[in-house]
Amino acid sequence: MQPRKTDLAHAALQAHRAPLDLRQRRALILCDGKRDLAELVTLLGDDAPALIARLQRDGYLHMAQPEPAPAAVPDAAPSATARRRSLVAARIYLLDMLALQRHPAAARLHQLLQATRGEDDTVHALRLALAQLPAMASDGYVGRVRERLREVLPESCLAAVLDTPLPA
Repeated sequence: MQPRKTDLAHAALQAHRAPLDLRQRRALILCDGKRDLAELVTLLGDDAPALIARLQRDGYLHMAQPEPAPAAVPDAAPSATARRRSLVAARIYLLDMLALQRHPAAARLHQLLQATRGEDDTVHALRLALAQLPAMASDGYVGRVRERLREVLPESCLAAVLDTPLPA
């Protein structure tokens, strides 16, 4: 089963004054109906099952059946991973992760990333945010953000965002 946000959860995430703590907000963001409980435990920690159960009991989540695997995918069709890879997806993900941080630098980085339009500007803003994220979050959190970006960034942008240091 894969937890999915309800309308109540969407409303709570939009209203930053909702009665949710930071950990609950993170869990709701990650519960997209595509991740199963095992993956959520990896991302959120060992107490994720209790957290997910509490959010479900409070009406923020419902359990969705996993989507069936496609029967036969022709070689010409892009893989599911390739379809998910986009600079826009990476930008939106990092915007969400920055919004969870209660740090003045995170708010500035969020504004900078939100204002980007071109590929070069977006890549630069992603690099800048990743370079400053360790000052705002734990090493484990930063590692999970980097791994998720590794999954969603287009192959052509991976090295530029994750492996190239910023000039001094």
